[in-house]
Amino acid sequence: MEPFTLDTGATAWLLVSASLVLLMTPALAFFYGGMVRARTVLNMMLMSFAALGVGAIVWTLLGYSIAFGDDIGGLLGNPLQFFGLHGEDAQSLLAGSGVPFLVAAGFQMTFAIITLALISGAIADRVRFGTWIAFSAAWIILCYAPMAHMVWGGGLLSSNGPFAAIAEPIDFAGGTVVHINAGTAGLVLALIVGKRLGWGRDPMRPHSLPLVMLGAALLWFGWFGFNAGSAGTADGTAGLAWVNTTVATAAAMLGWMITEKIRDRRVTSLGAASGVVAGLVAITPAAAAVSPVGAIVLGAVAGAVCALAVGLKYRVGFDDSLDVVGVHLVGGLVGTVLIGLLGTDTGLFYGGGIRQLVVQILIAIAAMVFSAVVTAIIALVLRGIMGWRITEDEELAGIDVTRHAETAWDLVGGPASRRSPHATPGHVGPAAGTGSVQHDHGRPAPLEPGPVDPASADPASADPRPVAAQPATTGEPR
Repeated sequence: MEPFTLDTGATAWLLVSASLVLLMTPALAFFYGGMVRARTVLNMMLMSFAALGVGAIVWTLLGYSIAFGDDIGGLLGNPLQFFGLHGEDAQSLLAGSGVPFLVAAGFQMTFAIITLALISGAIADRVRFGTWIAFSAAWIILCYAPMAHMVWGGGLLSSNGPFAAIAEPIDFAGGTVVHINAGTAGLVLALIVGKRLGWGRDPMRPHSLPLVMLGAALLWFGWFGFNAGSAGTADGTAGLAWVNTTVATAAAMLGWMITEKIRDRRVTSLGAASGVVAGLVAITPAAAAVSPVGAIVLGAVAGAVCALAVGLKYRVGFDDSLDVVGVHLVGGLVGTVLIGLLGTDTGLFYGGGIRQLVVQILIAIAAMVFSAVVTAIIALVLRGIMGWRITEDEELAGIDVTRHAETAWDLVGGPASRRSPHATPGHVGPAAGTGSVQHDHGRPAPLEPGPVDPASADPASADPRPVAAQPATTGEPR
């Protein structure tokens, strides 16, 4: 083991980057919270905060060791090697850059946390909070950490794995580990948990687009730590990742808006915010592998493809509440695969042949299969032990008041509203939230919603006009 030499500049850069990535989870809480109905916003935000709490503890105790301990069969690391994050600086993932063990481990912790939080958007409005907590701990240990090991810890999907005989797999900051993994898990959970009551029939419009825009802005800001921080030090690679993150995201936002304009004859704020996230997702694996021009192309493709993909759930018939599949799975696939075309060193368009493209497709498929199988096992076991769904009455009334005894907005006021959350049925009653339009980024729901009674709708989303006359600036990304 070589002596460790501290680099204070690189260490400072990683500490700042880790803080930026940690900010992404509260940012996601705003992003997701704005897209659900007013009666479930607190539960949605709590799911992200719970992911932060559970993820941090589990990563400290076992997750890091499973991800980056000594290899066991190419699938996981020694689970007890770094128990409690006990390790020497010479064992740091970034020892060569002069970054201490705990700083590098903490940086990776933030990746595990945000990946877990992303999944929650697929099952919004309808699951038991306790089951989500149990799933969070199991998923970090059994799915995320092994996937991180396979890609970044010297496992089967790394440069030490079997695909490297064709070409070295490229995943700079988490196309497979984070986005394909979370998107696939979201799809599996959506299928196992089932659809929301009234899905495809009742309108389900985002209750606060300003919250969505705020969340998207904070996610973009935090993502610089995600991608540029993955360089491991403040150098030219970090600079390339920063620039590519900016231009790819800008191109994806424009690509999504252009797609909306052509398809729906309007541009929406939710579409712009969703395009931002789609671009951030797609550039993540490719941030250091493509040129700025290539990043623009990659982002534009991702924005357009994800804008089209979010509507597939209506055709296929699964209720991915906030489009985790359409944005994260599809965006992760686009970014991972296009490295094989746009990578400046080995991409097909740069004379590198088809080998890199083949490998990128193979690692994407492998990541999807692993995540699907492990997530399904965890979800089915928890369904048998704890159950996933809240009751129909609780879902109709809203999880915030029935499970957390809170409401996000006190729009009624007066003594009754201060006595108990249950004393304001007009605010969160069984008909609350029906004054909204089905999420699909401006596209109409497949089934025509019935008439809306403004008196029974959520005050935050009620509109006395007929549903057909309401602006369809809707969608539910991520």
